[in-house]
Amino acid sequence: MPTPIPVSAPAAYAPVSAIGFAEPDSTLAPVSADRPLPVSPVSIPAPAALIGSAPASVVVGPFTPNSDKPVILSLTGTWSGTVKLVRSTDGGTTKLPLTAAGQAWGVFSANCCEPVWEETAIGAALYLDITLGSGMVSYRVGQ
Repeated sequence: MPTPIPVSAPAAYAPVSAIGFAEPDSTLAPVSADRPLPVSPVSIPAPAALIGSAPASVVVGPFTPNSDKPVILSLTGTWSGTVKLVRSTDGGTTKLPLTAAGQAWGVFSANCCEPVWEETAIGAALYLDITLGSGMVSYRVGQ
């Protein structure tokens, strides 16, 4: 856009609106490319991690993630079986398996440490559905 902005007939005026912010001396500072709006990022504390060990088949949780970071699952130990990440939006009454493009997602049969999910719904919770054949698995679900 040229500076100054031309105004053409028939009007000899043009309405202008802009965003600005208050300077320390209480004057208006219009926002521009060289004077961006002063903002501070908000950091939401991570929820407490879900940590434990399972010597037998069990469902553990909930872990209620924030929507700004990936969920990381760590599984360790000497075990055989499956650990499946499941999701609930009704306080744990209904737990549904995760899928991606219609295929099972978040199902593990070996130790791991990786991002497994990014939640967008407020209040949705994750659980681990652990089915052990033998051994003991230690788990950590966190952000």
